[in-house]
Amino acid sequence: MRRPRRGLGERGAVSAEFAVATPALLLVVLLGVGALGVGARQVRLQDATADAARLVARGEDLGRAEAVVAAVGGRLEVVERGDLVCAVARAPAPIGFLPAPSAESCALAGGR
Repeated sequence: MRRPRRGLGERGAVSAEFAVATPALLLVVLLGVGALGVGARQVRLQDATADAARLVARGEDLGRAEAVVAAVGGRLEVVERGDLVCAVARAPAPIGFLPAPSAESCALAGGR
């Protein structure tokens, strides 16, 4: 009769643990990358919205301001508030459950 070797009962345990942990780790990495993408889009949208507000406030063509925001994937809405011209931009969410980026920027009307 053969005696069982010690440690054979744990053979393959590392592989099994790796196989269980890999999907969870992959999900965390993908969520992190998605969140960074949303953050980067938010920064680009805010910058484009500020440019669009200045363009509209100076009396430039509205189509040019819309093109600036559309270049980063957003849609522009212009709102006048007294002496200010405000540009509000929204972009669709890249992934359904992440928040959709939006930005607002105002400039003094008629400013140079």
